[in-house]
Formats: sequence, structure tokens, C-alpha cells
Amino acid sequence: MCESTPSVRVPPSSRRRKSNNSVCGICGVAFASRTREAESRVRAMTAAMRQRGPDDEGFLAGNPRAPGLALGMRRLSIIDLAGGHQPIWNETKDVAVVFNGELYNYRDLRERLSLCGHRFATQSDTEILVHAWEEWGEDSLTELRGMFALALLDLRQRYATAPILFLARDPLGIKPLYYTQTPDGFAFASEVRALLASGAVPKRLSQDAVTAYLLFGSVSEPVTLVEGVFSLPPGHRMLLHVPERRRTPRARPWWDPTISPAARDMHRPRDLSSAAKKLRPLLEDAVRKHLIADVPVGLFLSSGLDSGAIAGLAAQARHGIESFTLTFPGTAFDEAELAALAAKRFKTKHTEVPLSGESILSRLDEALAALDQPTMNGINTYFVSWAAKQIGLKVALSGLGGDELFAGYPTFVDTPRLARLIRCAWFVPAAVRRMTAPLVAVLASRHRSPDAARKTAAAWAYPDALPHPYYFARTLFPPGQLEGVIEPRFRPSTVGADGVTLEPTWLGWLERTADEARKLESAGGISWLEMRTYMASTLLRDTDTVSMARSLEVRVPLLDTPLVEFVGSLPDTARRRPGAQKALLAEALGDLLPQEILAQRKRTFTLPWEEWLRGPLRGRIEASFADPAPPLASYLRQGGVPSVWTDFLAAKTTWSRPWSLYVLNEWCRRHLAA
Repeated sequence: MCESTPSVRVPPSSRRRKSNNSVCGICGVAFASRTREAESRVRAMTAAMRQRGPDDEGFLAGNPRAPGLALGMRRLSIIDLAGGHQPIWNETKDVAVVFNGELYNYRDLRERLSLCGHRFATQSDTEILVHAWEEWGEDSLTELRGMFALALLDLRQRYATAPILFLARDPLGIKPLYYTQTPDGFAFASEVRALLASGAVPKRLSQDAVTAYLLFGSVSEPVTLVEGVFSLPPGHRMLLHVPERRRTPRARPWWDPTISPAARDMHRPRDLSSAAKKLRPLLEDAVRKHLIADVPVGLFLSSGLDSGAIAGLAAQARHGIESFTLTFPGTAFDEAELAALAAKRFKTKHTEVPLSGESILSRLDEALAALDQPTMNGINTYFVSWAAKQIGLKVALSGLGGDELFAGYPTFVDTPRLARLIRCAWFVPAAVRRMTAPLVAVLASRHRSPDAARKTAAAWAYPDALPHPYYFARTLFPPGQLEGVIEPRFRPSTVGADGVTLEPTWLGWLERTADEARKLESAGGISWLEMRTYMASTLLRDTDTVSMARSLEVRVPLLDTPLVEFVGSLPDTARRRPGAQKALLAEALGDLLPQEILAQRKRTFTLPWEEWLRGPLRGRIEASFADPAPPLASYLRQGGVPSVWTDFLAAKTTWSRPWSLYVLNEWCRRHLAA
């Protein structure tokens, strides 16, 4: 082993090199010595993921040292198609990998591994993985900087007397990876739909997951809506000894930001100004690395601070970069004016893509079909991806992650308020709390929306229903109201004697994340909760699935690992300024951004669902509710869904509740109905 390698930092060559970066879909199975069946199932899965990688496909099957094991991939080529075919082997043909993602530090890793004697057959970032595994084993994950999900086959009997299959996912869950254990063996894929297409997974709806979906508007890690199919959590790894195909491997964390170099830095900033000065070069480096590609790269430009920051930094790194904005002429949702101001400031090649209600509604079925897992937000993201493809982009930069890192959400204010309320609630008998909850809702509604008032009342009446006050702030159907729609199921995790989770559940994930957040200061803890729950289970999942449905790669520079680790290491005094939105980001880039963008209040990108559900979509929604999909119908309470719809029409609740129920019902009809 090249012992000095981890400390070596060889500067990249100034000469531009070709790479084979690829975003794609990966899959595989390990069945008991049934090679033909394994290959057949993998081919079915790759076919189901064609939209993720229309440019290429590859397979590994029939290896005599791993009978019954097969790997597959679909590839969307971003740079140099010819050399990036997967699976990729090492020189001795005993380590192979399939990989979905991008490594932004692959040049540095290639130089370091070359110094250790490794020889490369391609310029691919994927090939880096097999050599890094040879050199550092599982520790190679900590050397990777990028977004990824990977599956690596090692035939060398290094860990045991038989081959192993190693799975891993990037620290923040930018790229997805799902797995299942069946009586026949083990299977994994980039999408739940692919596992269903394999024929190895029964089409059974998870009642536990339906509870999570209705609580939060999306399914929380690590469960999915399909019984027995799980998501490998962000920053986790999994090791499977191939002969033990019928034994479920355990997911173990490999990334811990609390022990990162930034967290261990005794001289890290303690005030906003010092933190901003250190943040600026990290932002510049992250955006610069995310621009590497040999295909058109652009960026989504709204009126917000996050996308404006990406645009300004990208324009510094690359002259004349393309930008685009979705416009809704003549509506309150239109952000064209401020986006155009930013585009002019940064001299981007700017395009406005007009989107009418008629054009959205005409594409609604294809947008719904793009969802691998249903959420209440995914359709918005689909049309952003659609707009990017309209102007010919294959790669687009997004400002996703800014609200989580820099305290941009209302939850950073609401969570401490709910925490104070819950502390008071513990001194009041349960019967009294529930009797007075309607009064609490009335008092809260004087200063907050009806839905926010209902969340406040739920936290007062049921303070122990969820493991952290933050979760009440994020609820769709809070405890006490959820029971009006379904019979909820809160299944605790099954934990072994060694403390390792055997059967993961969403409630166990929320409890663990809450415990981690309590070790941090207020803003840092909420930021961690946002990244581990709403961002991972809704925003990143939606972004990956619907962008890949349009064969578009979306990159998220604000989630660059060194950047996240630095901001995560800061005390609250270095993150926030009273009364200021995203103070740290604004301080770091104040000289770069137009004052109009710095001064405006946060706007959430959404489509006019409230208006459409009352108008052109009303008939479609009512027809869907009148005919619930069979897998879902058995879980719904009689009259529960019609009551939600009636409340919406009477303006007693917002569009998000009936819309979420509609998306769930249609997803079940499409994917789980016989």
C-alpha cells in the first residue's frame, strides 16, 4: 500500500483532459447460482431505467467465481462516451464497478494513485474507483468528492473466502440507491421501479411508508412505498458476501461531518465576518469543479439568492455560461424580471422559457409518470428539467442546498417556537392538552396560516408523537389529523444485540437524526435535520428522478462536501444575523450579487396548484378520489379523503393535502395495481 498517499496533493495539470464522467442507472442481483435468471432480471431492470441512460448500457454476468451474480448499468454520457463503458475492471480482472454519478476530484485521485503504481486504461472517473478500492479499501469513500452511488465486485477474497459485493452512497444522498432481500437473494437498483420490473419484488404497498408519506408529503428514509424495498441512506455503505445472498446485509454509516477536518479545526471562525471570508473560496472552488463537462452546461436562474450565487460564481469561472428561467407571464409566480437583472449583471446567455397552465396540464401525465416515488413537490422540479432540455442543456447547475445550509427556511424560526411550546405541554395532563388544542389553534391562527396553526395545535396535544419539534413543522397531516385519513402505523426499528439496525424504519431514522441534531447548536441542528430528512427524502430524490426522466444531469454545487463540512462546523454566531435571511451567504457574496436580489424576501418556486385544483384539474382529482387504487384503498378511512377535498374547496386547508393524496393514489395505480 502506498502509505504516504493520503497526504499527497498533486496539483492538476493545466492541460484540459478528457474524462468519462457518467450519470446513469445501476442495478444488480445476487441469486443462488442461477446465472441465467440473474442476467435476465438485470436486463429487465436496465430496460426500466432507459431514460436514465439512453447513450449506453453494460452488463456483467456469468463470472465463474461469482455464479448467480449480475450487474448492469444505463449511461448518460457527459464526457467522452467511448471510454466510459461499464462495468469497468481493474488490470487483473478481479475488481469491477458500476457507478452512477460524478467525481469532481478524479484528476487529483488519478495523480495520487499513479504515484502508487496504478496504471489506467481510460481517462474515466469510474476507473478511479477500482484502483482506489485496491489501494484503500472501504476507506476510499472518504477520498471521493462528488455525487455517487456505486456497486463494486471484489473477486480477490480479500475480505473473506468468497467474493464480496460492496454498495455505497454519497454523503448527502444526491444519487439514490435502493435494495431488497427476497427468498431468492439480494437485489439493488437506482430506482424502485427497476426493482419492481425485475419480477423479484412483490407489488405490496407498505402501510408504514404510507403513514410517513401522509405525515410529511414524501416517504422518509430508509423505507419506500414498496414493502421490503429500502433506500441505502445517505453516507452509508453495505457489504454483502456473495455466498450469503439470502442474508440481508447491514447499512453502516461511513461519513460523519462531526469528525471532518473542518470540525476538528480549533481555529474555525466564531463570527459571521470571519466565516464569510473563509466561505468565499470554498464556494468558488465548488462551482468551478461542478462546471467540468464536454457537453453544454447551464444553470437555472430564479430571483432567489441561491441561484443568483451560483450564477455569479459560474460567470466568474466561465464567460458566457447559459442560464434559463421558467416564466409565467402575467402571474404572481413570474420571476422573470429579477432573473433577467441577474443575467444582465453576470453576462450569461439567458433564455426565458414561457410556461402556460395549458402546456403544464397537457404534460401532467408524463410528469406523474416520471416520479419513482410520489411526493407533493416533484412535479415542480419536472418542469424545470423540461425547460433545461428545451434549450439543449445536458447538464444544469442548481442552487439546491442553500436553504438547508444557510437557514433559509421558516423551520429555522418555527422549530425553536414549537420546542418552547412542547416544553410547556409536558406540564399539562394529556386530556387537558387535547381538550384545549382547538383553542391553541385559534390563537396561533391570529399570526400564522391555518395549516401552521394546526401544526402548532398538534405539537401541543401530542408532544411525544414525533421525536423532535422540527418534525411537527414539516408535517403535512400532523398527528391527530392523520388518523382522519388512514390507520397510522408507527413501526419501531428492529435492533440487534450489537446495536445495529436489522430492519430499518422511517421512525428509527427520524429518531437517530434527532439525536444527532441535539448535539449541535440550534441552527446547526435544524440544518442537519433539513439535510437528512426533507432535502434527502424529497428535494434530492425528486431532482434526481425527474431530471433523469428528461436525460438531464443536475449538479448541486452548494452540497459540495468540503463546503457542507465547513458550514456545519460553525457555531450559530458565525451562521446567522438577527433579522437577516441567509446572512452568511449574503455576507460572503455581497460584492457579487445585485442589491435587488440581496434585499428581497425569500420566494418559494411553485406552480399555481391552488387555482388549478379548483379549475381545470377538479374533475380529474374528483374522479381519482372516487376510485382509490386497490393497494391504497384498504388503508384509507371511510370518508377521510372526501373530507380533505371538501375542506380544500371550503378554503379550510391548502392545496398540498388533496394534491398529495392524488399523487399517491395515481402512483399506486400505476405501479402497484395488479
